[in-house]
Amino acid sequence: MGARILDGRRVRDEILAELKPRIAVLAAEHRVPGLAVVLVGHNPASEIYVRNKVKACEELGIYSEQVTPDEGVTTGELLGIVEGLNQRPEIDGILIQTPLPKHIDSRAVLNSVRPDKDVDGFHP
Repeated sequence: MGARILDGRRVRDEILAELKPRIAVLAAEHRVPGLAVVLVGHNPASEIYVRNKVKACEELGIYSEQVTPDEGVTTGELLGIVEGLNQRPEIDGILIQTPLPKHIDSRAVLNSVRPDKDVDGFHP
């Protein structure tokens, strides 16, 4: 059997079409799912990635919010932000956009996301 070319856009559209009614049921029976994205600093590629995630949430009917601390944020301050998001019941998923600035302990921040809210699956 030869190589098969995968049409990523078609697959994405099929997945989104399948998710939309499932999210609508969640919203009607319980509440709208929520995603928080933490973006530190101004990395253009990261900003585009996050913008696309927010757009996908809008299209699917998922609540999303961006938390955008200044690039000078400390590891401790960022850990506090993540802990606040961990405690919020309307936030079901947390995405920490990497790379984080060099002075941040990235492993500590990524590990501070509760496993049940870890969108990227970085938590051990």
